[in-house]
Amino acid sequence: MTVALPASTPATFEIKSANLPLVALLLKSTDLAALSRELALRFGDIPDFFDNDPLLIELAHLPADADTLDFASLMALLRPYRVAPLAVRGGTPAQMAAATAAGLVAAPDARMATAGTAAERERNKAPAAEAPPAPAPGALVIDKPLRSGQQVYARGRDLVLLAMVNAGAEVIADGHIHVYAPLRGKAMAGARGDTDARIFALSLEPELLSIAGIYRTSEKPLPEGVWGKPTQVRLVPGPDGDKLVMDLIKV
Repeated sequence: MTVALPASTPATFEIKSANLPLVALLLKSTDLAALSRELALRFGDIPDFFDNDPLLIELAHLPADADTLDFASLMALLRPYRVAPLAVRGGTPAQMAAATAAGLVAAPDARMATAGTAAERERNKAPAAEAPPAPAPGALVIDKPLRSGQQVYARGRDLVLLAMVNAGAEVIADGHIHVYAPLRGKAMAGARGDTDARIFALSLEPELLSIAGIYRTSEKPLPEGVWGKPTQVRLVPGPDGDKLVMDLIKV
């Protein structure tokens, strides 16, 4: 005899699908001492760059003959930077086994943002959710000159500077950077990987320019005709890798 039991919903829980935005760390070496030095140089003076962000460790860029990776030590190295290593992908079977043994979750289906035009990314977007997205926060506006040693970080938004960024100063934004004055220090836009971010300066005289981690220092001269001029800096993908392109702004 078949017995039909009435359906019921648990009073204490429900199971739903969820998407979690992740920060991705693309490892290119298993040398943890070198990684520690470079992390300190990049993020040591920006203690609030990450905000307990969940982290995906990407192993596909490691050399084929890479040494065995100590995942427990790697996770301990990363945590002081306020990231939470959760998942791993792209490794060899031995690497993935070692990662899962250390408590990481295999995430072979994870996808990372790549450089491309806005139109290309628009075509690849999933259908929009029914609920409208939350409005982006307004730009952070700084109206005083930045002296050498000073640093400003616009988390999750654009940065607008109405006065000079002196040599030795550093401006960072997750979005665009607008400098309505001479830019003589370091400027890093798209700090969390936004390849559409741009840098605009009324007078471009920088020590360093960076968009989404692609950078150019003063050791390499700027293209002819842009030094000291109103200029925009953007990131352009190409067959040989992404590069920074500088265009004069007509004012």
